[in-house]
Amino acid sequence: MILHQNPLAQLSGNKKFFDTIFILFYFYIINIFKLFMSKKISKFKININKSLYDFINLEVLPGTNIDENNFWKGFSDLINDLLPINEKLLKKRKHIQKQINDWHNKYLASEHNSVLYEQFLRDINYLIPEGPDFKIDTTNIDPEISHVSGPQLVVPITNSRYSLNAVNSRWGSLYDAIYGTDVLGSLPQKDSYDKNRGDKVIEYAKSHLDKFAPINDANWNQITEIRLENNNLKFFLTQNSFSLLSNINQIVGYKLDRYKRISELVLAKNNLHCRIIFNPNNLIGKNDPANISDVILESAVSAILDCEDSVATVDTEDKIIAYRNWLGLMKGDLNSEFIKNKQTIKRKLNEDLEFLNLFNKKFFLKGRALMLIRNVGHLMTTPSITQDNGKEIGEGLMDAMITSLIAIHDLKKKNGIRNSHFGSIYIVKPKMHGPEEVEFTSKLFGYVEKILNLPFNTIKVGIMDEERRTSVNLKECIRAAKSRVAFINTGFLDRTGDEIHTSMHAGPFMKKGDMKNCDWIKAYEDRNVKIGLSCGLMGRAQIGKGMWAMPDLMSLMVSQKINHPKAGANCAWVPSPTAATLHAMHYHNVDVKEVQNQIIKDVENNSLNNLLKLPLLHGKNLSEDEITSEIENNVQGILGYVVRWIDQGIGCSKVPDINNIGLMEDRATCRISSQALCNWLLHKIISEEQILNAFKKMAKTVDIQNRNDSKYKPMSNFSDNIAFQTACDLVFKGIVQPSGYTEPILHKRRTEFKNS
Repeated sequence: MILHQNPLAQLSGNKKFFDTIFILFYFYIINIFKLFMSKKISKFKININKSLYDFINLEVLPGTNIDENNFWKGFSDLINDLLPINEKLLKKRKHIQKQINDWHNKYLASEHNSVLYEQFLRDINYLIPEGPDFKIDTTNIDPEISHVSGPQLVVPITNSRYSLNAVNSRWGSLYDAIYGTDVLGSLPQKDSYDKNRGDKVIEYAKSHLDKFAPINDANWNQITEIRLENNNLKFFLTQNSFSLLSNINQIVGYKLDRYKRISELVLAKNNLHCRIIFNPNNLIGKNDPANISDVILESAVSAILDCEDSVATVDTEDKIIAYRNWLGLMKGDLNSEFIKNKQTIKRKLNEDLEFLNLFNKKFFLKGRALMLIRNVGHLMTTPSITQDNGKEIGEGLMDAMITSLIAIHDLKKKNGIRNSHFGSIYIVKPKMHGPEEVEFTSKLFGYVEKILNLPFNTIKVGIMDEERRTSVNLKECIRAAKSRVAFINTGFLDRTGDEIHTSMHAGPFMKKGDMKNCDWIKAYEDRNVKIGLSCGLMGRAQIGKGMWAMPDLMSLMVSQKINHPKAGANCAWVPSPTAATLHAMHYHNVDVKEVQNQIIKDVENNSLNNLLKLPLLHGKNLSEDEITSEIENNVQGILGYVVRWIDQGIGCSKVPDINNIGLMEDRATCRISSQALCNWLLHKIISEEQILNAFKKMAKTVDIQNRNDSKYKPMSNFSDNIAFQTACDLVFKGIVQPSGYTEPILHKRRTEFKNS
């Protein structure tokens, strides 16, 4: 039969067949070429940047007992199984936001009806029904999380020096912290030691010791000698008269010098330690009646090594820097060298500290803060790994997999420099919207544990209560990870940005500064603690408060930040090791456990009414001066932050505000400023022309503020300057940014700058 077919028809059929084969072969070659040009390795249907692939295989996997092929196969399965869920959750965010926008637009001309509004939020499942009461059952928690209240440092992990400083700030000199800051009312006026200032520092520190560890019928400034006799400490006032500590149980241990004299005394209060150093040969010690040369406070009990808001990691090169520093911290061999005062200084992780107790038995105190790692949220994707169709994977999936893999190096240790002594990995997860997203994070961590052969619930989660849908459903968010929760906190900055974006169409918002005094903020802070305690976090997990954003104003911090432990928070964020030492005094003066016990008695008062109050202007008229000031203040902050982000890859920095007061700026502060201006622009409080003029004016101000930075590039050429254009984009395109986040624009523009 074949011999009788039309030969031309047969040729035509063969041609189609060969054309199809050619096309398939062509695209195969093209994809291979693309992989080669992009330096990617194809493995189990995912394409990995070669630098990342080599880093994992050559630096991370050795020593973990994880097989290379099993790792990449498991990672590929995780991506293919979980990426669609991740994308579905992001679509739900967008859908809910559209419903809220439509509702506000419908009722924009009407007076806000809180009852109708709350019912609407329930109807669209923004507010979900609360289930029965429960208690978390997280296990294997280190005491720094469960039992010790104290400061928490947050540091960009891409800077090895800062990371080491943060982890090593478990202990800090109170003398240095007071001397070098404005706690006494002014800053030191000269580089050399000022004895008059030093005397005031010693007086301040010993006054604190009188409250920390009071001595019967005496003050610390009266002590001339401390002797160990018959397993007890005697505090001598003269050669023959002595006194005792009011509470001898505060005595933890000591060190002896070669003459068998006490060289270091360790005391404790509220589970925090204080080391008093004696050195008659020291400049300070030789002039002190008791030869006290320093007072060392246990300061940053925990530290968050940040892969998110405080860094600028837009490509594989950046991510490897972050991961490599985390690897060094987990292995214990990270070091950093830098030049200071023409001398080379090398930093490495502190060893644990050895002491004797009153029964002459050795014991150790940890030399480093407990390390938590903050991954990115669910939103951003990364070009470091793509699927076969070219789609970028979720950066949060990559962070979870790789930071957990790296942490195995710590878990396998039995001695030496260790992070967790209880076999746990602590991952802080930001920007989750509601219980479904927390549940997804828990599922992600479980998947990672399975691939890495880790016991279930090894990876603990820190829930950042910084998005509105999480705040209003906090109890159910905690329930969604009740066997993993090690941390919840409030973060005014991102939470305010989300407050504005969520209700963007409801009307014009108050000025940024005025929002700090609104009903919703107080309700937000109070509910977080009360709900956390009602869910059993006391004695198991941290309840944290947000950052002190003015690193130069330590006197103000000392007077105000005591409100965080008074509110029942057993940790709060600080911007520096010095701030950690000063903030530690607050936890000496406030017994957080006792505060929490008092709060528990009133945990039923968790009404949503105040939390859902929108901080709108409600028809209040603002003067032209008020409007101009608000525009310029926000614009200046955006420019000052963005120019360093884009041009230098600095994700968090101290940026002078419009009054030249240094403020800690990160993506959260940038989110507030950009969304606030976007909101006023939408509701015609201000015009595009006003904003653009302010950008041009403030660009010159920022140029002047950075004139001593040799790496700084002026923004005066507005049309060609990427940083200036980025700042404008954050406002003029802010309304369409997902949840008002700044990351999509910043990442795109930073990548553009790096490739220019």
